[in-house]
Amino acid sequence: MLEAQDEPGGAVRSDRGVHPEYVNDLFSSFYPLAAASPVLAGLELYRDGLRWSHAPRVLAHPLLDGGCAVLARDRAETAAGLDCFAPGDGEAWLDLCHIWDRLGAGIVDALFSPFPPVRAGTVLAARLRGAGGLRLARSLVLPVRRLGEEEFAGEGGRLLLAGNALHADLAPEAAGSGGFGWLMSMLGQFHGFPVPVGGAGALTAALVRRLRRRGGSVRCGQRVTEVVVRRGRAVGVRTAGGDGFPARRAVLADVSAPQPLRGPGGRRAPARTARGRPTALPVGLRHLQGGLGAERARSLEQRRRRVGSPSTSRRGSTNSLAAPPRSHGA
Repeated sequence: MLEAQDEPGGAVRSDRGVHPEYVNDLFSSFYPLAAASPVLAGLELYRDGLRWSHAPRVLAHPLLDGGCAVLARDRAETAAGLDCFAPGDGEAWLDLCHIWDRLGAGIVDALFSPFPPVRAGTVLAARLRGAGGLRLARSLVLPVRRLGEEEFAGEGGRLLLAGNALHADLAPEAAGSGGFGWLMSMLGQFHGFPVPVGGAGALTAALVRRLRRRGGSVRCGQRVTEVVVRRGRAVGVRTAGGDGFPARRAVLADVSAPQPLRGPGGRRAPARTARGRPTALPVGLRHLQGGLGAERARSLEQRRRRVGSPSTSRRGSTNSLAAPPRSHGA
């Protein structure tokens, strides 16, 4: 593995720079998707020293008046706390949990399946029809502020959704922030927001130990600047220092300044998909598996931008997250 930085991990790192007795996470610090990921589970990183730690409560949003919206790993406890903000909000939270009961496994499978997630997507689509289909799809593209107002009468439930949506740097009025807020809230409810024992760097360290145990190695300070292509297929990479590394299979990630693909003699080589079809996509976003695969991330982003957000002529005229309309007490 070639790593451009002086140490592996990227944004999954920690150090003792604040105090020798204190481990400080430099960037990311909790990992709900890692806890839910079947891919990470399959790596069995516990064999390489990784242990997860859960706080007594997942998260909390304190208010100036002394109130506090708390997400606990027990859904009944979370619901009871939200009822303190407005009667019926606990039931509203449990409705959101019931939707996750039906769809959560399919969503996680789709998130961690190779693109396009055909098999996982088919299963999820079938479950989606039974969970309210179009109404649910509408809810997931709503701004989180609107979703919170439709689902909860009190401030507690709205805070849980909005606070979780902000983890994606989405504004409360941004389209799709409601779906992300719901996703993160449900991951916290069902999987928690665990942290690696010993800091974020312990996750990276476990991955490196596993790689080395299986015969691999990590070379830091090696910035890849070029993918070597012969006969339309990726066969290796070159670094900024001019070193070349052959590869039968490679994944190129996070290239800040992608360079043109070059073939023999320095000629610009046409990028090709795994089936040999030419494509004119920048190397920085390609998935390389014995040949240049089609760009994943950009096509997803383009599709997302083409999807319009459904609207209603009157506030509250359609149901949210496939739940039946409810009356909230003051």
